[in-house]
Amino acid sequence: MRSLLIANIGELTTFAEYSGDAIIVSDHVEWIGATADAPAADSYLDAQGRAVLPGFVDSHSHIVFAGDRAAEFGARMEGSPYTGGGIRTTVAATREASDDTLRANASRLVREALHQGTTTLEVKSGYGLDVPNEARSLRIATEFTPETTFLGAHVKPSGVDDYVSLVTGEMLDACAPYAKWIDVFCERGAFDVDESRAILKAGMARGLLPRIHANQLTESGAVQLAVELGCASADHCTHLSDVDVDALANSSTVATLLPGCEFSTRSPYPDARRLIDAGATVALATDCNPGSSYTSSMPFCIAVAVREMRMTPTEAVWAATMGGAKALRRNDIGHLGMGAQADLIILDAPSHLHLAYRPGVPLVQQVVLKGELQ
Repeated sequence: MRSLLIANIGELTTFAEYSGDAIIVSDHVEWIGATADAPAADSYLDAQGRAVLPGFVDSHSHIVFAGDRAAEFGARMEGSPYTGGGIRTTVAATREASDDTLRANASRLVREALHQGTTTLEVKSGYGLDVPNEARSLRIATEFTPETTFLGAHVKPSGVDDYVSLVTGEMLDACAPYAKWIDVFCERGAFDVDESRAILKAGMARGLLPRIHANQLTESGAVQLAVELGCASADHCTHLSDVDVDALANSSTVATLLPGCEFSTRSPYPDARRLIDAGATVALATDCNPGSSYTSSMPFCIAVAVREMRMTPTEAVWAATMGGAKALRRNDIGHLGMGAQADLIILDAPSHLHLAYRPGVPLVQQVVLKGELQ
């Protein structure tokens, strides 16, 4: 693997104990220090005072789907509330789509995210809701990421008796070979706490790791379940009691916040400040999906989190990198410590502060993925 020296960095954010204005990477971080002291490398890139930081880790997305729900978005902007019912519209379109159509759409969104600095992306199923379509969604997802999540328990499709038994039986059998994680939408109108517990425990018995959609619309009990089962992440966390906040603060479960969803649904934003001040670990992710958060932009989510969720710019960047890595239980990404995977971004700006300071501006100038300029 050829090595690359990036020198004359204006601000190097590592989220590790190393500092300097130069970094050498191959497929991993090899050296950090002063440009004047840099050893030889195979190639050289002059950052010209630009900021360098870890690639973004988007730990929550739903990019294997077909169709469009722009009309639903328009209706919300005219006053219709978000209920989650539109998921079934995407299910119908996804079932009708070919593998090539699903693959092409997912590929488009992966490229779109990469150009905006996302170097690790989690991808869920959940728009098939029957055995063959959930399995093929995950099979396609594995072409883009090792962080694949079985979300057969997204909503209950109409006309299926005892859907929980299907999810924990035949569907799990078909999907487990393609998944690392298992997830469930624990919420009114979807799956209650007892159903969610049964689904997650069935996946865990098959070797899948648990995560959960928690407290998006109500104080559903999902956060308590997440902590009980040791879920890596409780995602959304929009409506939290003091007990929920304390539980997250005293556990290893990451609170993954999805500001794109609240932006798109005109819902209250999660209170990130409350969670951080209590000692909880917070991540940011896009929730990229066609219905409630059709964005692939982590910089956008950072800016919204700073403006609307009372995070500092540094906290938001940490949540979008290290926080996401913790939500995926990865210690090789999300930072630029020695030996970390060489995923980083170069901003056309002198500091990471500009991600929130200049919202909507395409500041990601270059992306390095596993040591390769993209």
